[in-house]
Amino acid sequence: MGITAKEVNELRKKTGAGMMDCKKALQESNGDLESAIDFLRKKGQKIAAKRGDRDATEGLVLAKSTENGSIGVLLCLNCETDFVAKNDDFSRLANTILDLAIESNVNSKDALLQLNFSDSFTVGEKITEQSGVIGEKIEISSFEKIEAVRVIAYNHPGNQIASLVGLTVDAEDEGKQVAMQVAAMNPIALDQDSVSQEIIDREIEVGKDLAIQEGKPEEMAEKIAKGRLNKFFKETTLLNQAFIRDNKKSVKQFLKDTNPDLSVTDFKRHSLSI
Repeated sequence: MGITAKEVNELRKKTGAGMMDCKKALQESNGDLESAIDFLRKKGQKIAAKRGDRDATEGLVLAKSTENGSIGVLLCLNCETDFVAKNDDFSRLANTILDLAIESNVNSKDALLQLNFSDSFTVGEKITEQSGVIGEKIEISSFEKIEAVRVIAYNHPGNQIASLVGLTVDAEDEGKQVAMQVAAMNPIALDQDSVSQEIIDREIEVGKDLAIQEGKPEEMAEKIAKGRLNKFFKETTLLNQAFIRDNKKSVKQFLKDTNPDLSVTDFKRHSLSI
């Protein structure tokens, strides 16, 4: 039977699928709209199942804050190839999901996947459907959220790295500089008090082994290792790191020099490669 442009457009509005995919779904379903929607879902599920064990290491990392700046969300939408990641349709999909997360104020990836993407698909179902359209594994690998007096979102050019920084006061320019620091320097924690005991114990053990290898007496090795731990904190915790725009100051000092009440409450970072 002949499928009209009106029918194709109606299915597109309901599902967000591409024109040719909608036309084929309607043809396979003899023009029945609900059957066509099911066809698109099943096609996506079939492709997704086949490619479930593939590595989806390409994609886009995006961060955004609300208009009032009190909430920020970061997510990574993955695919298998750089070719798909650079496709406009994939970018629109990633940005639409990010906007839904912001608008709905969800707190987890699972909650995000259950949001309505359209009249017919949840976000999770839309991702599955797009796997069928594109022919690649697509998944959300990271979802992060911060709430603070002011949340700054930073997207590094190319959308391979993004970061969020929560601030104690509204300071957009300074917050952006710190968010860029997070993106560039990849700190593991906010300060030394935020570093897990597991990481501290591991660093002490490594430091002891290095001291012994350097010929230091075993009874002195732990003391030497604890001394090296301070250097570790300076290099890997955000507030103690040297500020990249003025390495004579720590990030904490840079913030205090700007405003005694300005500090960072939390940060998030995600990178496709690190």
